[in-house]
Amino acid sequence: MALDRAGGRPARRDLRPPRLGSAHPHLPYGHRPLDRPRGLVQRHLTWSPQLNAAPADQIRLLDLQALDTRLGQLAHKRKSLPEHAEIASLEADLTQHRDLLVAAQTEESDTAREQTKAEQDVDQVRQRAARDQQRLDTGVGVSAKDLENLQREIASLAKRQGDLEDVVLEVMERRESAQERATELTARVESVQAKADDAVARRDAAFAEIDTEAASVTKEREIVAGSVPADLIKLYDRIRIKEGGVGAARLSHRRCEGCRLELDITGLNEVRAAAAEEVVRCENCTRILVRTSESGL
Repeated sequence: MALDRAGGRPARRDLRPPRLGSAHPHLPYGHRPLDRPRGLVQRHLTWSPQLNAAPADQIRLLDLQALDTRLGQLAHKRKSLPEHAEIASLEADLTQHRDLLVAAQTEESDTAREQTKAEQDVDQVRQRAARDQQRLDTGVGVSAKDLENLQREIASLAKRQGDLEDVVLEVMERRESAQERATELTARVESVQAKADDAVARRDAAFAEIDTEAASVTKEREIVAGSVPADLIKLYDRIRIKEGGVGAARLSHRRCEGCRLELDITGLNEVRAAAAEEVVRCENCTRILVRTSESGL
């Protein structure tokens, strides 16, 4: 507790009236409460600039909203065509089969070179054995020791030739297997490619149909939007972008068709009290409420 400097007694509260110029009895001199923003009307529904529009223009917002809703549906339909998933799956299969085909073709090419090399080795051994056999058969200028060596070499070459021929057979089998896989995979690739081409054609046909309708709806929207005041269109578009594609909704039997919620009694009374030209908005979703004969007012 504060003490009086003179006698140490408790200081008394200053109960004098505020000085002249004080904006508020409970605020220090020279301060005042913040003013409400000018040009704005505080509603139970929302804070928004005062905007008036002819009832007919407000009702045309419903036509505009229907066209925008249809455009949104067409865009969603275009994005979610079943052909998208089908094409993606077929392209994945096509990539896998093509990779396997390349691997099979590479193996076939490698084994073809391996077979050629093995056959050349067999030919070299066969030619050498033939020369030795000719020398052995003629016996001209060949000593007994040379004859013995030729016989051993011919036997060795025969074994070597047999081993190389087995290698050739094994390589040929691998090559034939690779050729069969390549042939089979080629057929699979062609089959999957045909299915993918068909799916792409169906997707493109659907695109063309959707785009044609979207172009027609867009043109109609331009006509309707051109008949609505610019400030009302600006407000509608701003709300539509913010609220998931819906900027204006019908007030039907006291219920906003935008959020599907019924207005409470306070909000309903405010709508009733608003002039027909005044643009009102839903207390729940902030969308423009369009009043009609079915609004239940």
